[in-house]
Amino acid sequence: MKDHGVSPPLEMTNKTIIRVILASAFLILIVAIVILSWVPPTAKDELVHHLAVPKLYLKHGGMYEIPFMSFSYYPMNLQLLYLVPLYFGNDIVPKFIHFAFALLTAWLVFLYLRPRLGGSYALFGALFFLSVPIVVKLSISAYIDLGVIFFSFASLLLLLKWRESRFRTRFLVYSGIMVGLAMGTKYNALVTTALLTLFVPIMYAREVRGKFFRSALHGLLFLSVALLLFSPWMARNYSWKNNPIYPLYENVFNPQRISESAEGQERKSLINSGLGVFVIREGIYQEKWWEIALVPLRIFFEGKDGSPKHFDGKLNPFLLLFPFFAFRRPRESQENVEREKKVFLVFAVLFFAIAFFTSDLRIRYIGPIIPVLVVLSVMGAERLHRAIGNIRDPKAKTMAFVFLIVALGSTLAYNGRYLIQQFKEVEPFGYIDGKVDRHEYLERHRPDYGAMRFINSYLPQDAKVMLVFLGSRGYYCDRDYVYGDEALGSVFLGSRSAEEMSLKLGEMGVTHLLIYDPLFARWASDNLKEGMESNLKPFFLNFAKLIYSHKGFSLFALRNGSS
Repeated sequence: MKDHGVSPPLEMTNKTIIRVILASAFLILIVAIVILSWVPPTAKDELVHHLAVPKLYLKHGGMYEIPFMSFSYYPMNLQLLYLVPLYFGNDIVPKFIHFAFALLTAWLVFLYLRPRLGGSYALFGALFFLSVPIVVKLSISAYIDLGVIFFSFASLLLLLKWRESRFRTRFLVYSGIMVGLAMGTKYNALVTTALLTLFVPIMYAREVRGKFFRSALHGLLFLSVALLLFSPWMARNYSWKNNPIYPLYENVFNPQRISESAEGQERKSLINSGLGVFVIREGIYQEKWWEIALVPLRIFFEGKDGSPKHFDGKLNPFLLLFPFFAFRRPRESQENVEREKKVFLVFAVLFFAIAFFTSDLRIRYIGPIIPVLVVLSVMGAERLHRAIGNIRDPKAKTMAFVFLIVALGSTLAYNGRYLIQQFKEVEPFGYIDGKVDRHEYLERHRPDYGAMRFINSYLPQDAKVMLVFLGSRGYYCDRDYVYGDEALGSVFLGSRSAEEMSLKLGEMGVTHLLIYDPLFARWASDNLKEGMESNLKPFFLNFAKLIYSHKGFSLFALRNGSS
């Protein structure tokens, strides 16, 4: 990187070595992610939503309404791309499509940093972003969050380019297009749109005094372009549900239609209440007020995959530490860069605050601020390096420089350790070299796959399976299916006899039940009263026949269906 006080030839040699090392590490990381991705999909949201819905569209012959899947009403820009490989029977390529957006974001980080800090720091920034644990996890999954991150970051950078170019309209339009694509990928980009729409008139008014009306027009143009790109999904949902952003704000668009189970209503009221995050973390996770107040710091240190309490993902602590040094202003700093850093900071803080107070926080929900934090982190490291170059005491300068190198190395080592753990978890080599076939791999990593394979092999084509306590993971089921968790109340709690249970399921067209026994047993003991329990036993004795049971998953053929 930059080493003040050394001769030019030595400095150029050091830069070349550093860039070769960083570029090599970047290529190794890409290869590692490709290897980790080269296995059948097993992540929850892949099987629940991002691959399951496109698969149903292909089976149906086009996009159609799926009422039992509330998330099928979400915008689906990336899932439309996944349709292509799924059409050809390939469900691994969607992971690479998703990963491509991580590479594009790393490219944007590089392009932004190179003219400001030089090629070495730009390479470090790209490598840092791509190796952040949550980015690695998303890169090996067919999710959609990396698309939101790319479009949001591109929109923010184009907005800065708009200001830098003295407000050329085309950059504002490009920025609106990008944030519109972000909204069409995931609803949490609505936050990005709201913030950037607010930024537009403020940025213009700060540069062009006394032009309030024109500032407002620029904000309106930006928002109009964004909504135009988002409008197909709004039109679809309005025609289906009379709510352009269904299922968000359903109580606003259709207050008369709200009817949920008591449990679902209670949880949604907690999340949507003014202090939802505090109520949830105190009531569900048993956290004290000071633990909740420290969440903005804890999220950088306590992340854990698969644990909602621990934010369902992992960041890097240095994303919190290095940005502080980015705002140490040296004498020769560029005014333009200093203003851009403030924009990054305001965006990151406001986005995080909105996510914190409006949802049960997950790291994926704050994805759009990750490249921003990476940029600020690299700028902070460069500021430290520059400050070290001004130290006069040679020993102190050497010690400080070693400390910085150790800190930067620890940043990447932290990410590298997570990457190595993923190889232990994913186990890709057995599948790639053919020692483990697709069915064996899936049965090892998805305990319900054996039941799905039985369904696909032995149930008739017109069977309709109700999935009960399977976490809505229906991707590997090739027969028609519906979710049974919400039907438990109307069928098992709302029936006065075993025969009525059977009749209700028959009216729904259900021919088979696939139940995860441990959760169903727990639900029954917690929710069924004594009289209801007396109906449940004769139902399974007289109206359901067990035809498969393995690893806690039981498949029943109902009397109104065929086995």
